[in-house]
Order: sequence, then C-alpha cells, then structure tokens
Amino acid sequence: MLHELLLALVGCTGDVFMDVKEQAVALGLSTPKKTRPGAVDENDGETDSDASETIVDECTFRVAPDITFLKDSEREVLDRLLHLGFYYKELDNFCGRCRNLSWINLKQQPGLSFVQQSVYCRALANGIAEVLAVYRSAVLQVEQTLMADPVPVLAAVTQGLHQFEVLLAPLYALIREVEREQLRGGRLLNLLHAKCHCGIPELQACMQRLLWHGHQVMYRQLSTWMVYGLLQDQHQEFFVRRQQPAEGLVDGDQATEEARLADWHSGFCVNLEMLPEYISLQVAESILFVGKALRVLRNPSLTFKSHVSGSQRGSAKGFNRADDSTAKYSVPPIGGYQGPELLPPAEADSIASMLRDLKKAPDFHKLTFERAVDSIRTIAAIHLWKLVVVHADLIGHLKALKDYFLLAKGDFFQCFLEESRNLMRIPPRLSTAEADLKVPFQQAAIKTIGDDDKYFNRVSLRMPTPTSGSNEADIKRTRSVTDGPGFGESVPYDGWDGLALEYSIDWPLQLLFTKDVLAKYTKVFQYLLRLKRIQLELEKSWAQAMQQDRADTADQRRDGHQQRRESRQLRMPMWRVRQHMTYLITNLQFYIQVDVIESQWNLLQERVEASKDFTELARFHQEYLAALISQSFLDIGSVSRILDSIINLCLQLCRVIEQEDGTPNFAELERITEEFNKKSNSLYTILRSSKLAGSQRAPFLRQFLLRLNYNSFFEATARGALNMGRPRSSAFVH
Repeated sequence: MLHELLLALVGCTGDVFMDVKEQAVALGLSTPKKTRPGAVDENDGETDSDASETIVDECTFRVAPDITFLKDSEREVLDRLLHLGFYYKELDNFCGRCRNLSWINLKQQPGLSFVQQSVYCRALANGIAEVLAVYRSAVLQVEQTLMADPVPVLAAVTQGLHQFEVLLAPLYALIREVEREQLRGGRLLNLLHAKCHCGIPELQACMQRLLWHGHQVMYRQLSTWMVYGLLQDQHQEFFVRRQQPAEGLVDGDQATEEARLADWHSGFCVNLEMLPEYISLQVAESILFVGKALRVLRNPSLTFKSHVSGSQRGSAKGFNRADDSTAKYSVPPIGGYQGPELLPPAEADSIASMLRDLKKAPDFHKLTFERAVDSIRTIAAIHLWKLVVVHADLIGHLKALKDYFLLAKGDFFQCFLEESRNLMRIPPRLSTAEADLKVPFQQAAIKTIGDDDKYFNRVSLRMPTPTSGSNEADIKRTRSVTDGPGFGESVPYDGWDGLALEYSIDWPLQLLFTKDVLAKYTKVFQYLLRLKRIQLELEKSWAQAMQQDRADTADQRRDGHQQRRESRQLRMPMWRVRQHMTYLITNLQFYIQVDVIESQWNLLQERVEASKDFTELARFHQEYLAALISQSFLDIGSVSRILDSIINLCLQLCRVIEQEDGTPNFAELERITEEFNKKSNSLYTILRSSKLAGSQRAPFLRQFLLRLNYNSFFEATARGALNMGRPRSSAFVH
C-alpha cells in the first residue's frame, strides 16, 4: 500500500488511491473539455477563456471507499499526502502544456492556448519543473528509506515530504490564477514579484527562483533591444511595443528615410500594460530610447554614409570654416567613413556585459538595475550626440536656420524685399507666386551671399497651396479675431503674409528637426518678415514724402505760392503718425532680433558645447524655440492680434501717403491715427502689466519698455486714453 501511495504522490493513481475525475470520465459520467483555455475553436473561431476546465479547483485524489481497515486518523494523514500528489499532477500538466513546442514545425499551427503563446509562462513552467524535480527526488528518497526500514511506517512519508506542503499548494494556487486571469509578460512578473513578499522562507526562496526564470526572458529581450536595436517579442509580452506594422519598415540600408523617421518618432512606445510595477516609467522610457538610438547608430542611411565619406575625403580646407562656433564641431578628414564607428564594438560589448551581469544575479535589485540602464542610456546618448552634432554638423544647420528663418542675415532679406517690393505691392497669383519670387530671391543671394555659404542651397521659398474653390480674387482674406474682448473686428490679411521658407533636412537631423519644429521656425519667420516688410514700407514712404517735400519747397521758392506752404503744414500730422509707427516697429524689431534671438542663440551654443547627451540636446533646442515664441509674444493671443492690427494700420498709412496728391485724405488719416493710438496704448498697457513684465518668460521686456517709453510718452497717452472714458476705448483695455 505504501508503494501505491508513493505512486499517487507523483500523480499515478490506481485502485487504492484513485482520481475521482478520471474515474468519472472513464465511466462516462462526465465529458472532458476538448479545447484548452485560450484555444481557438476551428469551427466558430471563438476563444475559450474558462481556465477552470483545465485546472481543477478541488483535490480529486481520494482513498478508495472500499478500504475499511484504515482508522480515521490514518485516512486524514493519507488525504493530506494525496493533496501533494494532486498538486504535483496539476503542476506537471501545466509544465507539459507550456513546454510543448511540437507545434513550431507544423505548417499550419493549430489553435494554441495562451500559455503556449507566452514565453514568460514557459519560463514559469521551467521554474516549476525545477521544484517538481526536487519533489520527485524527495519521493525517491522516501522510497529508499521505507525499503531500508524493516517496519516501514506512514510517518516516514510524512516526515520526508512535510516541507513540500508549504510549496506545492501555493504553486498550485499560482498556476490557477495565471490561467484564470491569463497572465503573461509584465503582468505575470508583477504576480511573481508580489508572491515573493511572504513570511515563509522556503516559499519566498521558491517564488524568487520563479521570478528569476521570468527575468531571464526579460533580460534576453532587453539584450536584443538595447544591444542590437531589435524587438524580439513574438507574442507582445515585452513592455516595449511597436506601434506601426512591421511591413514597410525594413531594417538595414534598404530602409527608406521616411521609414527611419517614423521608426524614431512613432515606431515604438512603452506598453504600460506589460510594464512591471517595480520598473518605473522613467526607466522604461530610457530603455525605449536606448533601443531606438541603437537602431539609428547601427543602420545609417546610404545618403549619410556617402555624404560623410565624400566630406572626409575632401581637403582639410573645407573644414576650417571662418565661424569658430561651427568649426569646433567639424569632422576631421581621417579617411573613409566606417559605419560601425558610430557605435564602437567596445561600447556594444560594454552594454552586453552590463546586461549579462544583471542576468546572472540571483535576485533582482532595483537600484542596480536602474544604474545599469542609466549607464547604457548615457552611452547611447553620447554616441547619438556625436552622430548628430559632429558627423551631421548640427551647429552649422542651426546657424543656417537662424540666418534665414530668424532673419539673422538682415542684408539678404533687406535686398530681397527691395527687389520684390514692386511685386509684393499687388496681390499674389497663387499659381505663380513662388516662381515670381525666385528671381528677386536669387538676385538678393547673388548680391549678399558668398559662395562659401553651403547652406543656402537648402533654403527655398514656399507659398501656401491654393485650396479648392479659391481664386486670385481671394487674396485679400480676413482673419477673424473674435476670441478676445475688444478685438471683435476682422483684420485684413495680406496675401504675401503666407510666404514661408523650406529647409532641406538630411538624415539623421530629422531626429531633431521634426515637422513640428520646422513649423515653429516658419511661424517665427513669417512674423519677423512681416515686421521687416512693414519697416521697409515705412522707410520708403518717408523717402517718398521727403522727395515730395523737397520738390514743393523748390517750387515755393521759385513761385512764392503760399498754398504750397499750407499744403506742407497739412501733411505734418501724417508724418507725425508715420514717425510714431516707425518708432514702435523699429523698437519691437530690435527687441526681438537682439534681446530675444541673439541672447537665446548664445545660450543654446553654450548648452550644446557643454552637453554630450542627445536627450539634453533635444531638450535645449525645444527650450530655445519655446523661448523665441514666448518672448516674441506669439503665444499671447491678445498681443498677437494687436500687433497684427498695428502692422495693418502701418500698411494702410503707407498706401495713403503714396496715393495723396497735395492734400491728404483727412478722414482716412484721422481714422488710422485714432486706431493706431488705441492699439499702441493697449499694447503698452498689456506689456507693462505685472503678469508679463515681472515674469521670467520675457527677461528683456523691461528694457524694451524702457526704450519704448524713455520720455514717458506712451505711459502718458495710455493713462490719458484710460481717463478719457470713450465708449470704444474700454474694449481695448485688458
């Protein structure tokens, strides 16, 4: 009978110790479930999620009822031992299902249970199999003890297996929960991690060993991702997930630059559902960054390799540029480009070594893991920084964007606007606007830009594409500005204000210069070009007025007509308001170009020089753009609307000056003057408010206000406008 008991302890029941479930099936009293939980039925394609059909809730091992010679105490001891046999059988069945890989070589894979589709469940099964192997050894040792004892007793069996009573029952409960909740990946690791916190040393050691097996799978996935940039996750159990379908994104040199760009920006993400709770989101983001960086470093584009190889074969003269800010980052001519140098083999080996050390550790230490990930992220970020800053000449491209998008090459744009002034005086023809501007654009380049500017060829003009139903009579559009109190009117929008620049960006600079980033540069460019253009119009109108005044003065001296002197006196208010407009526009332009753009550019240069981390580099550039937009008031709707109105009023005044013949249109002039005074007073009132002038978003705003109001003129007029109490003026006070 003891031998029957030993066989039952390893799951083999018989006539003395029987499995009531198997007996019921054999007698036809119940039907076994044909499909496994999570398996797909071939007929209806539905998934069965009832895990209780595979793992029985209660122990089905019983002592045969016809055994009557056992005492109640002996039957109780046998029932307790039979629970171990039942647990062993269920655990062994679970291991068999998880470790059954016979379906791999089949051409048509049958419906698989979720445990067969989970490498983490397979790792759990491997750990449970280790425990069951120890259990079988203990049963074998008990058998040897019983055979050596002349009077074998049941107590010897109980004594030899008592340690497994605290192990097999929790393991059985564990696999029940795994199959019932269909846990896999990070969710399974969370469960094992929670089970490790218990007060029984033997059970804690067992759960830690199972967690170690699960971490082996995670570390293998981490190694392929953080060393080679490959995502090895057939069943979507890793916490790094591909967001886009793999089709169309080909690894290696066959990948298109568009696919590479999509790969970097939106190809992968952190799958929070599979992220273990003991790994923070910040660490997961670092792991995600490392894998994406390795994909970039190991797979440079063909155009980039050919470009770098050609530049390195060039003479050293091409790298000794006059601008020291870009020359310090130039690539020395050291011969042909070597792709693997983007990530030296020694660095890849170092990353693999750190992951191997984590994998060999018997326990998971959060601090050690985070330190290793941070070290790997630093390596990847440094080499990605070198790729972008050194090999791709980032500083040179940043300076080119500053020269053209931020109008740092003032002589070029001054010449361009003068060359295209006559063209811009009439509404653009949307179908030919770009072609019309190419001639003055190239003429301005010939006059002001030397042959050594290798970035100018990357710049091109662009006009907005005409929408369906638009025509050339549609140019004088209006922008509704009804989203603010007191600004309910419509501001006429000049058709040329949509003029923009395009800049050709090569790999890998698209990692930094995304479409959103270039859109921000375009927004600032259009704003600055409008200011530059209206400043030129005010200067030209002044020159025209002075020319007319000198002609009138000469005629007055020759003819002695008093009428010409009176005509000159009548034009004085027009010249006065033109002077006020020029003063405001000039100071605003000086503030943006000098106080904002130059100061932020110097700060960006210092940060790029001090940083060796690509992540910091991207953050510095984003802060640079955000500062340009915020300190230029482009993100303040009320200020932007007032400036739009002021620019439009300046343009209207220029048209009045050009069209006046001896006597100006006093009604139109009075309207422009009144509106300009309202807008300028409102602008000054908003900018001098403590919310703006005292904030850190505009550190040089006080200097701008000081230059604008050096003789207290704006302050006096703004106070006077507030005290006038006119019905319309209250709408412009904020």
